[in-house]
Amino acid sequence: MSVTLNTDADFETSLKEHDKVVVKYFANWCGSCKLFAPKFRRLSDDERFGDVEFLEVNAEENEKARRAGGVSHLPFFAVFKNGELVEGLATSKEEVVVDLINKLN
Repeated sequence: MSVTLNTDADFETSLKEHDKVVVKYFANWCGSCKLFAPKFRRLSDDERFGDVEFLEVNAEENEKARRAGGVSHLPFFAVFKNGELVEGLATSKEEVVVDLINKLN
């Protein structure tokens, strides 16, 4: 799979179209967000997560999507199942994001 950039305009549609979604919230000024980007892309290609949709949302430009995930700090990751928020947290550790994605099973 790949990582899809979402905005407020298409965020809800993405949640409805996919049973399992992980969202990385970022800002253009966030250095940790930029450093995590290749790890997030690699996770999207991981066969363990073949049934999970990977989204990125610019938290500064998309208030509605940011509120849906409960974003507090960046980078922030949230997982949604059947359109409902399961959990969200701020981290820059790959193993923590993997544990978060595993909560979708």
